[in-house]
Amino acid sequence: MEALNSIVGAINSVVWGPLMLVLILGVGFFLQVGLKFMPILRIGTGFSLLFKGREGQGEGQISPFNALMTSLSATIGTGNIAGVATAVFLGGPGALFWMWMTALVGMATKYAEAVCAVKYREKDELGNYVGGPMYYIKNGLGAKWAWLGVAFALFGAVAAFGIGNGVQANGVAQVLEANFGFNTSVTGVVLMVLTAAVILGGITRIGAVAGKLVPFMSIAYIIAGLLVLLINIGNIGHALSLVFTYAFTPSAAEGGFAGAAVWAAIRFGVARGVFSNEAGLGSAPIAHAAAETKGPVNQGLIAMLGTFIDTIIVCSITGLAIISSGAWTSGESGAALTSHAFELSLPGIGGYLIAIALSIFAFTTILGWSFYGEKCVEFLLGVKSLMPYRVLWIVMIYFGATADLGFIWLLADTLNAMMAIPNLIALALLSPIVIKLTKEFFASGGKSEEPGGTPAE
Repeated sequence: MEALNSIVGAINSVVWGPLMLVLILGVGFFLQVGLKFMPILRIGTGFSLLFKGREGQGEGQISPFNALMTSLSATIGTGNIAGVATAVFLGGPGALFWMWMTALVGMATKYAEAVCAVKYREKDELGNYVGGPMYYIKNGLGAKWAWLGVAFALFGAVAAFGIGNGVQANGVAQVLEANFGFNTSVTGVVLMVLTAAVILGGITRIGAVAGKLVPFMSIAYIIAGLLVLLINIGNIGHALSLVFTYAFTPSAAEGGFAGAAVWAAIRFGVARGVFSNEAGLGSAPIAHAAAETKGPVNQGLIAMLGTFIDTIIVCSITGLAIISSGAWTSGESGAALTSHAFELSLPGIGGYLIAIALSIFAFTTILGWSFYGEKCVEFLLGVKSLMPYRVLWIVMIYFGATADLGFIWLLADTLNAMMAIPNLIALALLSPIVIKLTKEFFASGGKSEEPGGTPAE
């Protein structure tokens, strides 16, 4: 087992190394430039379409709003609480700056993913729209690239059990045991029942639950975080100064913080940023492909908001709360660091707030990733695999809640990065089509959209 752990660890250091970070940032920046920074300049248009997209306006299974909420259900999770804290702990305050940079280029990546997902989606044997990287590789790039779609689906199907199931269930079980004394086995069973009640109903039920739960939990967490920032308002200026200073200069050791080089700030800021908002991983477009949308660009403009909301808003609140409260020098890491920051500002209730938020965030991540995983399996094995996969997904939650997941986390993190490689290659090759569709959309005032599901060009 030690040998296997070492092998996977070595692969992990490569796939999350400099080349991967350059690939993620490079493709995102390339798309931003090609789109003339439209995703940043058109944030207002995206929010306007999101408000209008609460009701479906085309063919699909769920409304554009619920498609985004399903996507956010999988991204707003442990990454926003534990991931940000880990980035600051390992890379210093400067890591938050690089998370922001990842998000700004990631908005273009997420936009392109959703455009391609709707453009090249298909109908399966059950009459449901299916899409995502494996389909836009197959239908957009042609037969010679088919192996790349299979690779993505294989990585996604396996990675989902770690990053979207076991790790999330374990996080809920541990935080509830630490704060409320709940037995991990009991937590595992309760999570199994709650998850089964939702995912056995398919994407329609997942979208409906996400459409109600995600806005509620996000707003509640943002309000709590803003309260912490308000309490520490005198330190916000200094906190921002640390973020920008340490993004480009080494951060010195301070208190329980061991110090970090600039490379650490970049590496952990980008890696945790991608882990949080999933821009470039190829997971979110699987949900957006099911949207009842007017067309690819409409859904792309809504999809890009996921990265903005997740990282620019939610992750920023977590990061600034940790830095402005002074908790970042405490020596704590992960969720414990965020909990410590909230407890310092809101004694007696801060830790419990984080425990509850983390539990709800992780539960919705389990729901979102169940859909991603099953669509990867459907691509590989057909619709007959859907129900067995859902049952296996539910069963694995219990093991995730009660087991030691050190190796599972490492394997899932590695496969998560490997999902990004086929997806980013496909986005780079399909970028001319994304840019062409975008130009046509805005040239016609948004009236030239086709509903998607068109054959390969």
